[in-house]
Amino acid sequence: MNMKRTSQITAVTAVLLVLAIGLHFAGVTGMKQWTLIAATVIAGTPIAWKAIQALRMKAFSIELLVTIAVIGALVIGEYVESAAVTFLFLFGAYLEIRTLEKTRSSLHSLIDMAPLEATVRRNGETLTVPVDEVMKGDRVIIRSGEKVATDGIILTGNATVNDAAITGESLPASKTINDRVFSGTIVDNGFIEVIADRVGDDTTFARIIELVEEAQETKSKTQKFLDRFASIYTPAIVILSILVYIFTRNIEMTLTFLVVACPGALVISAPVSIVAGIGNGARNGVLVKGGEIMESLSKIDTVVFDKTGTLTRGRPEVMNIHVISGNERELLRLAAEAEMISEHHLGQTVVKEAQRRGIPLLNKPEEVEIIEGNGIRVKVEGRVLTVGNRKLMATKGIVIEKLAEAYAVQREEVGNTAIFVAIDGIVQGIISIADQIRPEAKRAIRELRENGVKQVIMLTGDNRHTANLVGQQLGLDQIHAELLPEEKVAWIKKLKDAGHIVAMAGDGINDAPAIATADIGLAMGEGGTDISMETADVVLMADRLDQFSHAHALAKATIRNMKQNTYFAVATVFLLLAGVLFGKVFLASGMLIHELSVLIVILNAVRLMRYTKKKGKTQDTNALLQPE
Repeated sequence: MNMKRTSQITAVTAVLLVLAIGLHFAGVTGMKQWTLIAATVIAGTPIAWKAIQALRMKAFSIELLVTIAVIGALVIGEYVESAAVTFLFLFGAYLEIRTLEKTRSSLHSLIDMAPLEATVRRNGETLTVPVDEVMKGDRVIIRSGEKVATDGIILTGNATVNDAAITGESLPASKTINDRVFSGTIVDNGFIEVIADRVGDDTTFARIIELVEEAQETKSKTQKFLDRFASIYTPAIVILSILVYIFTRNIEMTLTFLVVACPGALVISAPVSIVAGIGNGARNGVLVKGGEIMESLSKIDTVVFDKTGTLTRGRPEVMNIHVISGNERELLRLAAEAEMISEHHLGQTVVKEAQRRGIPLLNKPEEVEIIEGNGIRVKVEGRVLTVGNRKLMATKGIVIEKLAEAYAVQREEVGNTAIFVAIDGIVQGIISIADQIRPEAKRAIRELRENGVKQVIMLTGDNRHTANLVGQQLGLDQIHAELLPEEKVAWIKKLKDAGHIVAMAGDGINDAPAIATADIGLAMGEGGTDISMETADVVLMADRLDQFSHAHALAKATIRNMKQNTYFAVATVFLLLAGVLFGKVFLASGMLIHELSVLIVILNAVRLMRYTKKKGKTQDTNALLQPE
């Protein structure tokens, strides 16, 4: 039943109950009885209908217990009790729907951010079209204050763009020509023209909404257990109620036993916490793909990081080009043309450096051989180019002269990555590339440790000198360098075999196998690349490691909140049952306490929506009903 229909029936029932109270004080007993019966029938009909629907599905629902109790109350003439029970149950259901809507507020706010129209330039005309009619390749115009309607690359103009819908970052980012923008973000100030490359359901924004919807529907292990428990518990309560009547011959006590034993708060205790936790993550730029993943994330004791693009910014720069033989510009041109087809950060850095210097890249590489984790081998202008690390040179039988090796080591010791460029089997130069450690990395690692992570490890394909330098600055427990993707996978398996619960954070491209192997795979979102969205269990949309520490702390808070709700629900049921058997709890009061327990569970979970970290410390607001 939807909220509008529930609210209408609840309101009519409330009016009838007030009328019955008035008739009672007026001494009109007959009319009072019929008014109470009418209230019972009106409120009880939707409850009974849900019970019948559940029975058709061979399920014993909470509504079935209430229906049996209400029919019994009518039979024995307890009209006040029957009317009160149905009203309280329906009113409780209405309040549940309203408060549950709050836990999904992050998803609703995301949907509200979705653009409806776009201004496109087609055949020399400027048109305003519905966002669903934007086509790949359209030139989309976005002005100050407007929402970006598509994913794409800026063709002309510059602007400050609020990326909060995608990344959770509230501060606007400056965007200019060749920068990428995403659907759902807002141009705060400026004017840009974008070439659409992802439209409709393919946009990052649409896929985020889809992922959050799926995640909020995915059940945790605890929730699955509670569902199985409820399916056994409900018929067991019916049998116990019959036993209560056999031993006591007290029909009112039996009916009360039925009502207060309803496991409403217990059934809802897990899903409401999971939904609220996932919603909080989505609002803060963290996509957690379901309740089971939230539970696993809360239990991790080992975190493994890739280096480039994860612990470092992923925006490396060419620091120096050392030419052994030939011309620097020519060496860079050939290396860039070889790397044009590479997806690796370092390869793209070489390409960008050539473009920055205005070097035309006209030749398409041929006979391409990509050696993951090591480099690339191609043919350009009839010459064989081998561009990569020492391992690649050794694999291809290319000798590195002593002076070149000494220079490379010198660059690596100051934190650079040395890229060897060999032409026709002879090393002709070394390109030194440096990347900066993410400013939030040290704090994020400290927060992970504070929240129970026992060891932090780096697995990287980069050279050992640079890896050690980064690892020492961040205080990592173990550093393993010069690894191939399959060697990273082997390390993850080794850690898991040793009994550790492992999270692996990488850039979602070269690290996809290791991310998939870990108990929890985290991808630096890169604005939502396909592979990071699909492979990882958790996606950090803003590429910030403090989002990781927030996700971990949030997972622990969510599971703690879920346990609080479960314990509270179980304790309430036991206390109510004890109260019934000792004659202290009656039908209407029992239902009132039952509904209050459901609301307390939901309100406790809703607090997760405000869960945050302040001043680098995780703020724990998860003591049950602790004042905010």
